[in-house]
Amino acid sequence: MEIKSINAAMLKKMFLAGAANLEAKKEWINELNVFPVPDGDTGTNMSMTILSAAKEVDALANPDIKALAKAISSGSLRGARGNSGVILSQLFRGFTKVIAEYDVITVPVMARALEKATETAYKAVMKPKEGTILTVAKGAALKGMELAEQTTDLVAFSEAVIKEADRVLAKTPDMLPVLKQAGVVDSGGQGLVEVLRGALMALKGKEISFSYVPESKEAPIGAQASSYIDAQANQEIKFAYCTQFLVMLEKPFSEKKEREFKSYLEEIGDSIVVVADDEIVKVHVHTNDPGLAMQKGLMYGSLTTIIIENMKLERDEKISAMKEKEMQNVTSQAEPEQTSGGPKKEMGFVAVSIGEGLNEIFRGLGADYIIEGGQTMNPSTEDVLFAVSSVNAEHVFILPNNKNIILAANQAAALCEDKKIIVIPTKTIPQGITALVNYIPDQSPKENESHMNAELALVKTGQVTYAIRDTEIDGRQIHQGDYMGIGDTSILSAGTDKKAVTMEMIEQMIDEESSLVSIYYGEEAKEEEAMTVSGLITAKYPDLEVEVHAGGQPIYYYIISVE
Repeated sequence: MEIKSINAAMLKKMFLAGAANLEAKKEWINELNVFPVPDGDTGTNMSMTILSAAKEVDALANPDIKALAKAISSGSLRGARGNSGVILSQLFRGFTKVIAEYDVITVPVMARALEKATETAYKAVMKPKEGTILTVAKGAALKGMELAEQTTDLVAFSEAVIKEADRVLAKTPDMLPVLKQAGVVDSGGQGLVEVLRGALMALKGKEISFSYVPESKEAPIGAQASSYIDAQANQEIKFAYCTQFLVMLEKPFSEKKEREFKSYLEEIGDSIVVVADDEIVKVHVHTNDPGLAMQKGLMYGSLTTIIIENMKLERDEKISAMKEKEMQNVTSQAEPEQTSGGPKKEMGFVAVSIGEGLNEIFRGLGADYIIEGGQTMNPSTEDVLFAVSSVNAEHVFILPNNKNIILAANQAAALCEDKKIIVIPTKTIPQGITALVNYIPDQSPKENESHMNAELALVKTGQVTYAIRDTEIDGRQIHQGDYMGIGDTSILSAGTDKKAVTMEMIEQMIDEESSLVSIYYGEEAKEEEAMTVSGLITAKYPDLEVEVHAGGQPIYYYIISVE
């Protein structure tokens, strides 16, 4: 089948198919996240970003390419969540800048669009890192420019571009040691490949249905909850067992053997990941017979780190918990819309936070609007813009309080036209609190921005959570269920004793300049436990001041700052 041009109708099908394929693979992509913490969200962020654009595209009846380009660009920009989602939106932005000038898309147009997409995305990231979605996009674009002089067939062109993107993706562990240690490819790059793969399926004539489902942070309330739970219970799980293992190679694992292994796994399951280097092969597959996958793996070497999870059982347990929650009628209601009343002021604050205690701390320090979110739910660019519109101030400071939200905040700043947005690049909750503490009303916005940014460097943050899988990272062997103390740039401690892990983390954070330790305990921690940790710190470091606060945050037992 040879196709030499794509019209608007076909482009619409391709984009929606790409969105549908990414949505279908998002949980698998989430599992590729390097850190084994229970908040993997790359797939979710990318999916929600593209679905925001897909909603607008799906609503267009008989559009031309210019209208489609506008819907894709504006929808993805406003819906962008997390670093991976923002980069994906920038790829779409660059791509659509080129195609918007044409009535049909040919191979040369497609090649230039891929090149522009990559250029735009690289410019959007302050310090581009290779071995990421950017590298995969660049590989696809370079292949596209090469092929533009060799073929006029868009099918052949697209197949070769995706093959190259897959090849570059497989090499990302060689570019980022942290990926190699964890035995995974880059999750953002995998997400991009799935978008391209879905689009190609539509180009080749495969019908892929797309239906927009509005996002929901929680299950619906009241009468709608029952139908939601029933829908979840009736959702088909084609392959029941999530199977993961490592093959310790006993003989060379050639590219031919890798292709054969993948083909075999495709016969018995889906959601397949096979990542190989000279010594080990990392295998992930959803299947109804884990034994078959492992028997095949034994042909190449011995097996280790075997994890088999019954996804049907996990689904049933989740449904049971949801029903119990419904019966107890404790489903939380959405917070009322926040507004900043009174006369317009010069400066206001928007903070990203989650947990009743932390939210109250930010409000008490002067935050005008709290965006509920963080590690488990990165707010979108549009969420940030809405928050800014709700603050009656000429200059609005945004405190992202998470490194994965800074790009979305910056994107909101670029899109906002009626107010001056100042993003303070806070990467953690304690940094956000420090920024607000150091706000001086009598100073100008520029002076406050400079002062708050300077204070961020004085704050060290540690967070205690648990591992959701076995891995090796930062030179540490970590097992599923272990507690982990995560610092600003690395894992500082790990083990089976939560108190010991917490203290080891804190001891690595404290130095001669330290004067204050603040402990924010989460919804899964008790005040008595936090007070015990406080007592241990005071006993070992009698000159330090120690504060304990109820944070109420999910995922993390403790968020701890040292200043």
